[in-house]
Amino acid sequence: MLDLGWGELLLIGIVALIVVGPKDLPVLFRNVGLFVGRAKGMAREFTRAMHDAADEAGVKDVTRTLKTATNPLGSALDGVRDAARDMSKSLDPTKFDKPKPDPNSETGKLAAERAESAKKIQAATARAAAERKAREAAEALKKADEMEAELTKTPETKP
Repeated sequence: MLDLGWGELLLIGIVALIVVGPKDLPVLFRNVGLFVGRAKGMAREFTRAMHDAADEAGVKDVTRTLKTATNPLGSALDGVRDAARDMSKSLDPTKFDKPKPDPNSETGKLAAERAESAKKIQAATARAAAERKAREAAEALKKADEMEAELTKTPETKP
């Protein structure tokens, strides 16, 4: 647009001082400032109106389509995310009441055995995880103690 440097602005100020005079110069600069402010406001309003019109015309949808066309991997991942979201909504366990099998039937006995096995597996997994975390914490503590002992040694006691 208008690219005015400090030199050009200084030249315009000197010419305005000579042509308008020092008495009316502040009034001129104030009016120019108001005019520029109004022009910027009108430009901002015009830009906002154009963006609103573009939104109503569906330019965002076209832009989204072009982005997915230029980035097929991203659009594939978006499709997978949408499918997973839809699947999780449709498979929400709170939406369905599963019939409970008869405990005296073969299916009921198998279901009870599976539930008991699942509980055992979960308990064993939790126990193993707790043991692993305790072992890692003990190793970290041992390492910290070794580092502290190394740092507290004085230069005379170091081999």
